[in-house]
Amino acid sequence: MKRRTNRKASQKHDPLATFIALKMEIDEQLARLTQASDDHFHKDPDRINWPDVGDIEHYNAQLKELTDQIFKEGEYAE
Repeated sequence: MKRRTNRKASQKHDPLATFIALKMEIDEQLARLTQASDDHFHKDPDRINWPDVGDIEHYNAQLKELTDQIFKEGEYAE
């Protein structure tokens, strides 16, 4: 745990290193999301039901919020 604290402390003064570390975390999350999507978000396609639709609708809304922020679309349009 101390090592992580030291890493954060050293990155505190190096914005590029912090940015790259955070980007790497995002890349890992995107890879995991792609895997989950390829696996139908761990659902059996032959057994999809309405709660599953609600789950994916929620995921979609969260991703839409994020992409709208990044690409300045929707309520974030300039």
